[in-house]
Amino acid sequence: MGFVFLTILLGLIPSFLMVALGGLVRNRLSVNAWQGLDKLNFEILFPALLFVAASSRQIELSAVGTIAPAVCAILICGLAFGYLARRFGPDSFLDFAGAWQISWRFNSALGFAAVETLSYADPALMAVVIGLAVPVANVFAVSALSRGGSLGLWGTIRKVAMNPFLLASLSGVMVGLSGSKVPDPIMAPLSMLAQAAIPIALISIGATMNWHALARLNRFSATICATKLLVLPVSVVSAALVMGWSGPVVGALVVFAALPTASAAHVLAAGFGADRELVATLIAQTTLLSAVTLPVWISLAELLF
Repeated sequence: MGFVFLTILLGLIPSFLMVALGGLVRNRLSVNAWQGLDKLNFEILFPALLFVAASSRQIELSAVGTIAPAVCAILICGLAFGYLARRFGPDSFLDFAGAWQISWRFNSALGFAAVETLSYADPALMAVVIGLAVPVANVFAVSALSRGGSLGLWGTIRKVAMNPFLLASLSGVMVGLSGSKVPDPIMAPLSMLAQAAIPIALISIGATMNWHALARLNRFSATICATKLLVLPVSVVSAALVMGWSGPVVGALVVFAALPTASAAHVLAAGFGADRELVATLIAQTTLLSAVTLPVWISLAELLF
């Protein structure tokens, strides 16, 4: 338990330092400049990251049939329980939608690192889980944010269909399922863009975040954080015990369900004009709290499955 805790904590430290750097340099750039960085991430850098992550590993069709229903159930659970925070949240549905997505989105980079701590780890399974989850999570998030922007039904459908995150995710999963390899002259620049996405997003989070509010959980933020870090992994562990499931697939699903929210949520919320400060603070809260909760869930997955 102690070793796992230390491993995950060490894995989180680089992210903490990037967020702290953003807080230190926030006044070096104007508000418009930070918003421009968010726009760059939303339109180019994060879509490149999502495509590269999904397309660089072959996805087996049989694994899709096994994992897809479980992934959808986890995300729907986050959607439903996260909505319980609505009455405690901001009056604007757009601002609420920006924060609501925290309850089901996930840090894929940390997911690959965390699953390696399991003795029976199979990173390929985590790749399948994340490859399947990204499009669904983005459909949920983009739909909520689009409705929050009062676009109407067709406006929402167009916004979902043309969302860069969704297009990149679906394209990457299709390439992964086909077993094809993207030519190096194309993949190389995409990989360079992908490598820039997370650092820029983390710095922007630090620059946007209300650091004084970071340690103050109110009913709204506590409900969102508890949904992401407690309710989802509890649901997976309980279902696995009841159904008698075990093995690497269950371990990957437990780790996936227990992950903190990724900085992509901040990028997406900023792209739609939702409250960036609220989303950035919630991301930081789930990330910090996961330094305690994630090692616990990994240890349980190691012990039980």
